[in-house]
Amino acid sequence: MITYFIDSSITQDSKLEESKTSLDKEYQAKMDFALKLGYAGDQIQAVLNKLGADALINDVLAELVRLGNKSESEGQGSASTTTSTLVPRGPCAKEITSPELSLEDEVVDNSDNLRPIVIDGSNVAMSHGNKEGFSCRGIQLAVDWFLEKGHKDITVFVPAWRKEQSRPDAPITDQEILRKLEKEKILVFTPSRRVQGRRVVCYDDRFIVKLAFDSDGIIVSNDNYRDLQNEKPEWKKFIEERLLMYSFVNDKKVAHG
Repeated sequence: MITYFIDSSITQDSKLEESKTSLDKEYQAKMDFALKLGYAGDQIQAVLNKLGADALINDVLAELVRLGNKSESEGQGSASTTTSTLVPRGPCAKEITSPELSLEDEVVDNSDNLRPIVIDGSNVAMSHGNKEGFSCRGIQLAVDWFLEKGHKDITVFVPAWRKEQSRPDAPITDQEILRKLEKEKILVFTPSRRVQGRRVVCYDDRFIVKLAFDSDGIIVSNDNYRDLQNEKPEWKKFIEERLLMYSFVNDKKVAHG
């Protein structure tokens, strides 16, 4: 009987330890994900402590956006009575930022400090179309997802030939979305032309990686860009650290980090 209780206690302790380890991993994964997008470390910790490590990532990001908007509102209210307040902004503005008052009563909007987003339009559209067609709605869903999270600097790259009429061998749906996003200065068409009846397109992956690298941003794609990783060591490290993969669940975009 005594042996039974000892074994039971050991088993319970083991399960508790496994549960704690799992939650710790979830906590760190969500922390790394939000930091990658450019949210402030102290804000992420506050949100995770409030919601719990097992909270859905979309709920965590929604709370971060709400917290940023609240801080901005409070900052604007206090700006009229506060004079030239200097607030430390962390070790690196690009890595950790927060919506606090700085010199000259400037109110910093947290969303302005989030990393630029560079979306691989072809990859996203084909993924949403289940690899059978180019679904422009998938691109719109991806853009909306980041807009809802407070991002303002969003660029989508799509080959120019996708403006052509849909064909059986290259079906495309909701094509008007491409024009709409182009007018909103979110979508950029990469060059393509025809030479002796054959389509010649540029390598849009290089546009995507170069812009993200130059702007210190995030690449949204399920492509690993292995060929480009082999071109430049700095691109390899950047892609490994800043590639944000995703999936669509019930016609909604879900980022994985």
